[in-house]
Amino acid sequence: MSLENIKVIGFDADDTLWVNETYFRDAEEAFFQLMADYASADELAKELLATEIANLEIYGYGVKAFVLSMLETALHMAGNNLPVHIVGKIIELGRHQLNQPVELLSNTQKVLEKLYRKYKIIVITKGDLLDQERKLQKSGLLDYFHHIEVVSEKKQIEYQRIHRLLDIQPEEFVMIGNSLKSDILPVLECGSYAIHIPFHSTWIHEKVDVVITDPKFYCYEDILDTLHLFNINSSQSIKAYSYE
Repeated sequence: MSLENIKVIGFDADDTLWVNETYFRDAEEAFFQLMADYASADELAKELLATEIANLEIYGYGVKAFVLSMLETALHMAGNNLPVHIVGKIIELGRHQLNQPVELLSNTQKVLEKLYRKYKIIVITKGDLLDQERKLQKSGLLDYFHHIEVVSEKKQIEYQRIHRLLDIQPEEFVMIGNSLKSDILPVLECGSYAIHIPFHSTWIHEKVDVVITDPKFYCYEDILDTLHLFNINSSQSIKAYSYE
């Protein structure tokens, strides 16, 4: 079993190449503690999620959008009683998150090292441009990538645009990522291949309840396990991921 016609391999960045969602959840917990005098953690979580989703079309994704949504949620919950020092601490939560080190996920660099000698490797990620550029620079992985795309949303039309940009057919492209909603389903809709590498934590907005039967879809626990699809040997045994 291999992807014989592939010319370009696309990688998601956050929670595929490096840790990201964990930092959001840590900041969220700190926010709940800051706001404990005004609402319960459950109430704050519900209000924050609703605010984030409502703001997506305005602010998009990323830490800065997250901070603005936390501030809006805090003001909604506390109103004129919200102390200025809490506003400052929420802003500091975002600053701390932006300054987190880039922690590569297991086997990321090893896989890129093996693949970039044979294929064009690109990054397709969404979020704040400045933050994503900073993480890519800090990751030490830039030399592996032929092309980098930071988009506002990962939809079928964006993947089709990238196919045209790189002058490839859909069946010559495979996407590797952790989000079924963003990295897998729209890619399969294009007629391309998609490989799902689940991360232990996923933002609820990115979760979808689907059963994928497309023969161009693969799923593995570890990114290293994908190498056999490209006829590249790895020293690690191959273990397919199960949703059961």
